[in-house]
Amino acid sequence: MRMAMAGLYKRALPTPPAIDFASSDGKQLFMEAIQNGTMEGFYRLISYFQTQSEPAYCGLASLAMVLNALAIDPGRKWKGPWRWFDESMLDCCEPLEKVKEKGISFGKLVCLAYCAGAKVEAFRTNQSTLDDFRKFVVRCSASDDCHMISSYHRATFKQTGTGHFSPIGGYHAGRDMALILDVARFKYPPHWVPVSLLWEAMDNIDEATGQRRGFLLISRPHRDPGLLYTLSCKHESWVKVAKYLMDDVPNLMKSEDLKDVNKVLFTVFSSLPSNFGEFIKWIAEVRRREDGNQNLSEEEKGRLALKEEVLKQVQETSLFKHVVSFLSSVNSCCRNVQALRYESNLPDIAAGVCCQGAEILAGKFGSPERYCCRETCVTNLKANGEKLITLVSGTVVNGSSEQGVDVLVPSCPKKLNCCGSSSSSCIGIYPAGNDVLTALLLALPPQTWSGIKDERLLHEISSLLSTENLPTLLQEEVLHLRRQLHLLKKCQDNKVEEDLGAPSC
Repeated sequence: MRMAMAGLYKRALPTPPAIDFASSDGKQLFMEAIQNGTMEGFYRLISYFQTQSEPAYCGLASLAMVLNALAIDPGRKWKGPWRWFDESMLDCCEPLEKVKEKGISFGKLVCLAYCAGAKVEAFRTNQSTLDDFRKFVVRCSASDDCHMISSYHRATFKQTGTGHFSPIGGYHAGRDMALILDVARFKYPPHWVPVSLLWEAMDNIDEATGQRRGFLLISRPHRDPGLLYTLSCKHESWVKVAKYLMDDVPNLMKSEDLKDVNKVLFTVFSSLPSNFGEFIKWIAEVRRREDGNQNLSEEEKGRLALKEEVLKQVQETSLFKHVVSFLSSVNSCCRNVQALRYESNLPDIAAGVCCQGAEILAGKFGSPERYCCRETCVTNLKANGEKLITLVSGTVVNGSSEQGVDVLVPSCPKKLNCCGSSSSSCIGIYPAGNDVLTALLLALPPQTWSGIKDERLLHEISSLLSTENLPTLLQEEVLHLRRQLHLLKKCQDNKVEEDLGAPSC
C-alpha cells in the first residue's frame, strides 16, 4: 500500500484567466503563434528551462535560464570542466542565504544580470506603458537574441503566492496573450495569460522595497566583458573600498597640494583601505590537472590571447608608465602602496589562486570548508610548441581529499623559475599591481578628477585617464569595470531599487 507524505504536490492552475500550455487550447495558441512568427524566442528558452531549486529562487532560476539561453559564458566552471550558469553562481549582489530566506528584489536581479555580463534594459511599470510593454513582448518573442523576465504578483491570476519572477516565452497576437514559462514547475505549468492582465500583475507595489514591479529585457553584449579584470564583493571590505574610490577620492582631489601627476597618485594610493587587494581581481583560467596535459585547447588559447592583448594595451598607456614610475619610487612608509607589489609574496598568491580554483571546480567557492595548498610551482609552459604561458600548478588538500589544480595566466616577459626558489626570482608574473592599478584608475568616473584646482594638471590628468582614445578591447574592459563600480556604489547607498540603469560611460 502506498502512503501519501505530508506536503503539497503541485497546484491546480486557475483557469481562467490562465490557459495551461499543454491543454488543447494552449496547444492551439502555440501553433498559431508559431505561424505568426512570435515564438522564435521560445526554442532557446525551452532548451534551458529549469525548475527553481529553492522556493525563493525564482529570480535566480529565471536569470540563469536566460543567460544560458543567450549563450553568455560565465567565465568560470560550474562543475567538472563545464562553464554554465547555475543559481548558486548568482551571488554577487545579494548573499545566497539571504535570497534563500527572502527572495531577491527587482533591482538586485537587474544588478545580477549586469554583473553576469548581460546587456540589460529594465523598466518598472511607472517607467513604461502597457502599449510599450506589449511592443517589448512582441520584440523578444519574435527574436532569439533577446529575452524578457517579468516580475509580477501571482494574486492577479488567482494563483497562490505573492511576488514571482519568470521568463516570457512567446506571444499570441490574435488573443493578445503572453506565455509565462513558470520556473516554479513544481507548482504551476507554463501558461498563457492576457498581456493586459500581466501588466496589471506587474503594476503592483513590492512591500519589501516600496517600488513597483516590472520587466527586464536581457540580451547578449557584443563580446563577453571582464576578460582580465573584475571587481569582487566577496570580501566584506568592498563597501569601504567602494566608498573610498567613489566618495573620498573626489574630495581628496580638492586639495591645494596637488601640483603634478606623481602627487595625485600618491594622494590616491597612500590612503587606500588595507584590504584593497580583495576588491579588484584579475581573472585566471583554472582547470583540474587531469583535465588536460601540456596542450591547451583552441578555446583556452583564444581566451589567453585576448587577456594578453588587454594586458599589453594596459601597459602601452601613458598612465601605466606614470604608475610604474610612482610605485618604484615610493618608500617603505607607504604600507598600502607596498602591499600592491604582488611580486613580493608570489608563493602565497600562487597558493591562494590554486585554493580558489579548487573551490570553484568543486562548486564550493566561498564555502566555510577549508582548502589548503600543500605545494605550488610557477613555471613557463610552451603550449603546443608556441609562445610561453605562465602556469601555476598546485596540490590542494581538503580533509582527506587531494586535488591537482592548474591556473593559466597571461604569459610573462621575464624568465620564471619559481619551483622551490625564493620569491625574488619570480618578479615577472602578470597581471601585477601596476597593471591592476592602472586599469582601476581608468575605470573611475571622469568627474572623480574635476576638483583638481590646477588647470594644467587637470588637463593632464583628464588626458591620461580619458577612455576615448583607448583601443577598443581595453576601452570595453575599462567601461565594464566602471559599470561594476557604479552598481556596487548603488548597492552601498541602498539605491539599487531606485536607479535601474547602467552608468553613462
